[in-house]
Amino acid sequence: MNYLEFEKPLAEIEGKAEELRAMARSNTGMDVSKEAEALDRKADVLLKDLYKSLTPWQKCQVARHPDRPHTKDYIDALFTEYTALAGDRGFSDDHAVMGGLARFNDAPVVVIGHEKGNDTKSRIERNFGMARPEGYRKAVRLMEMADRFRLPVITLIDTPGAYPGKGAEERGQAEAIARSTEKCLQIGVPLVSVVIGEGGSGGAVAFATANRVAMLEHSVYSVITPEGCASILWKDAEKMREAAEAMRLTAQELQKLGVIDRIVKEPLGGAQRGRKETIEAVGKAIETMLKELTGKKPDALVRDRRQKFLDMGSKGLAA
Repeated sequence: MNYLEFEKPLAEIEGKAEELRAMARSNTGMDVSKEAEALDRKADVLLKDLYKSLTPWQKCQVARHPDRPHTKDYIDALFTEYTALAGDRGFSDDHAVMGGLARFNDAPVVVIGHEKGNDTKSRIERNFGMARPEGYRKAVRLMEMADRFRLPVITLIDTPGAYPGKGAEERGQAEAIARSTEKCLQIGVPLVSVVIGEGGSGGAVAFATANRVAMLEHSVYSVITPEGCASILWKDAEKMREAAEAMRLTAQELQKLGVIDRIVKEPLGGAQRGRKETIEAVGKAIETMLKELTGKKPDALVRDRRQKFLDMGSKGLAA
C-alpha cells in the first residue's frame, strides 16, 4: 500500500499489525492474533476519521493516488470485445488517450479515456495521462465514427491537463482541444463522462462536455492544478492548500454548482483500497446515465447538452 502524507498515522498502525503477523509466521508457537486484531480495529477507526472530513487538498492527493484504477482497468473490467483504434490520421498515435469500439452490457459503444499508466515504464509511455494534439484529434475521429454509426460515447477522465510541451504547442494543442470540445457538443448520440481521478483544465473538458457527467467521490475537476493556481496567484506553489480551498474543485462543490450531475461513492479509504467495488460502482453509474438518455432523438441530445453548459454555474450562483 502506498500511503499518502495525511495517512502516515494509519501507516504506522497497519505496519505494526503486519510486523506482528510476520513474527507469528516466523515463529509458529507465537500467538499474536488478539494484538493484531486490536491494531486492525484501531486502524479502521482512524481510517474512518481521516476520510470523513477530507480537505480539498487531501482530496487532490487521493485523486492522484497511483493505486487508483485507471482507464485501462475500467475498460478491461466493464467492457467486452474492446478493439482499440489508434492514430489521428494526421500525425501519430497518442498513448495518453485510449479509445475504440467495445460492448457495454452487450450493447455497442465507443469508449475514450485518458490513461496515466501504473509503473515507471507505462507512465512514461502514456505521458502521465497528458494528451498531445494527436490524442484529441484521435478522440474527434472516434466521436465522428460514433455519430455516423449511432453509437453512444463513454469517456473516462483522468488527466492533470493537456501536455504543455513545445512540440504539442507547435502542432496546435489549443486548436485540437477546442475541436474536441466542439465535437462533443455536435454529436447526436448519448455522451456520458466519468471523472475517475483528476479532471484537469481543457484537457478534461475536451472529453467531458457531455449530456451527463459523474465524478468519483474523491476525484477533482478544475481549470488548473492547485499548484499551478498558487504559482500564478501567489507566486508560490507551496500555497496549493489555499488554492485547493478557493477553487471549489471537489465533487461535492461541483455538484452544488451544477457542473456535474452525480457523485459515485468510493469505498472507505478511497478507490485505491477497493478497486473492484469502485469499478462496479462506476459501471452502474454509466448504465444509469445511458438509460436516462435512451430514446432521445439526436436533436434533443445536442440541444440538451448545449443548454446544460450554457446554464452551468447558475445554480450555485443563485444559491
